[in-house]
Amino acid sequence: MDKYRIVKTFSFWRNPIVLEEMTPEDKYFYLFLLTNTKTTQIGIYQITKNEMALELGYSIERIQTLLSRFEEHFQLVKYNTTTREIAIKNWGVFNLNKGGKPVMDCIRAELQLVQDASLIPYVSKQIASKEIRSLYETFYNCEEEENLIHNETKGEEEIRVENDPVCNHDTKEIVQFWDNNGFGLSNLYAKERLLALLEEKTFQQPKDAILKALSIASANNKRKLNYVLAILKNWENSSLVTINQINETLDKPNRTTKEKKPNDSPTGRAIPHDFVLDLSAGETK
Repeated sequence: MDKYRIVKTFSFWRNPIVLEEMTPEDKYFYLFLLTNTKTTQIGIYQITKNEMALELGYSIERIQTLLSRFEEHFQLVKYNTTTREIAIKNWGVFNLNKGGKPVMDCIRAELQLVQDASLIPYVSKQIASKEIRSLYETFYNCEEEENLIHNETKGEEEIRVENDPVCNHDTKEIVQFWDNNGFGLSNLYAKERLLALLEEKTFQQPKDAILKALSIASANNKRKLNYVLAILKNWENSSLVTINQINETLDKPNRTTKEKKPNDSPTGRAIPHDFVLDLSAGETK
């Protein structure tokens, strides 16, 4: 276990509310909310009550009771029954202690997916890092900016959207593919490592190369960061820098199989074309 994860674990168990007010069941439920497979890097994610009940082995009624307890008594979560989104108030205390471009890009991509924007300030107020907190604030302190955009001409609006740092589509696509294909929603380090590759000049289309490697890893049921990086490294060592070169190389084995002649003899000596089989050879009258 790395130092960062140890710090997060200690932060949870040293929390006065956890130590003094929570029952064993409360602690179990809180740990589930912090670590289940639906979690994201921003502390806001979509999960239904049915999914909670199934994962924990509880009834829907018991889940409703626990949610109400955490919302009203502990005031540690907010749950939107319409969008099925839950926000963890102290998520930033446990998970958002350091920034950096890959981390910021990942957070930005996931904040764009939040349907209930009122959940964003609920989480951001507990984030100690000024850099990360400021990023959260851009998603709920921009009402005036949005009104200005709507009043501008179409051409000016397109330019503003294109230059808006929030609209990082490459980052969003990679994070969504990772999250939606079973690579591990809570694996922040892996996402940071992949997003950092977008800044490198190894490939002419880094996003497409990363998505291709992720697709291959998923198809081979090897959903690990090291496997994806090994694929990318192999392409780099083979001087495959464009997505077209990569695709052509991947197609070569299939082409060889298709072009193989059906009459080719797989084993043994080839039969001469002028050979004639004489069944009466060697017989005497």
